[in-house]
Amino acid sequence: MKLSEIARLVGGELAAAGDLEITGVAPIGQAGPGDLTFVANPRYRPLLKSTKAAAAVVDNQTEFPGLALVRHPNPYYAFLLVIRHFHPEERPVAAGIHPQAFVAPDALLGKEVGLGPFSVVESGAKIGDRTLIAAGSYVGREVEIGADCLIYPNVTLRERVWLGNRVVVHSGTVVGSDGFGYAKEKGVYHKIPQVGTVVIEDDVELGANVAIDRATMGETRIGKGTKIDNLVQIAHNVKIGENSIIVSQVGISGSTEVGKNVTLAGQVGLTGHLHIGDGVIVAAQSGVHRDLKPGQIVLGSPARDLQKSKKIEAIISNLPEYIEKLKKLERAIFGNKHAEASKTPAAISSETPEEVEAK
Repeated sequence: MKLSEIARLVGGELAAAGDLEITGVAPIGQAGPGDLTFVANPRYRPLLKSTKAAAAVVDNQTEFPGLALVRHPNPYYAFLLVIRHFHPEERPVAAGIHPQAFVAPDALLGKEVGLGPFSVVESGAKIGDRTLIAAGSYVGREVEIGADCLIYPNVTLRERVWLGNRVVVHSGTVVGSDGFGYAKEKGVYHKIPQVGTVVIEDDVELGANVAIDRATMGETRIGKGTKIDNLVQIAHNVKIGENSIIVSQVGISGSTEVGKNVTLAGQVGLTGHLHIGDGVIVAAQSGVHRDLKPGQIVLGSPARDLQKSKKIEAIISNLPEYIEKLKKLERAIFGNKHAEASKTPAAISSETPEEVEAK
């Protein structure tokens, strides 16, 4: 593909002496002759000096004489479009029902639905047009799936859950497992019936081995356009707003409400019954136990304002030096004998509160 054609494809500006032919795409450190690469993060601009790529997609501020460039306000998105051109999406199953698939007599299938071998569609289920369900996946009773969805192998969609249009679910994910609810009576835990459902809105993508629990009553809901990474646990009655990003190994406890455009980074934990405002960013490995206002950026466990948490971490990392300074000050003020005596429990316990305060 000519570089000028790529510029037109992505809506970018061509900055090159000639019209090169591009034969593939590759990361900047691995690109070779004929490859197109990209730079979205300014920290990688120095790599343009050593790359063997034929050309690069860059932002509008990047200048690099000697290398053919395609400039675009969002080079990452532009490069995505080029990848799609060179590597069209491979569908895991073709349209049509495999002979080894099971479909209940009263299930309703739309046009051009694809069912792979050993997939199961139970009674009362409805599957929209052009949706593909790969090998070994299970669609439970009265499940509703919209159009153009892609369900990878070995996915479980439990009874009565609802998926919108263009939803992608990766292998190992379970939607509609029982919420974790028990009542204790006379030392014995009794299971609370989980009679609610799960609603997955349009354009949601669920990674591999995600667990989304059905509501105890009512619904667990994942908002339109939200993307959920692998190994995420979402408990009963949780609500997540539109266009949020939930990264790997996040755990969200029951009845917590997460707003729109929220980012929960890797291994974040949220306790139950919280309200997380729109636009919140929770940094990796943070533990959130209180409500967060819209736009807050927090870090740590317990999660605090980002800048405050950074200061605390900086102080903690310097504690050994601070302790040595305190010991030197103590020796300078009280002498070595007192410094040694003050370390013993006997010396501490023999002092009255008034004597401690006087010191």
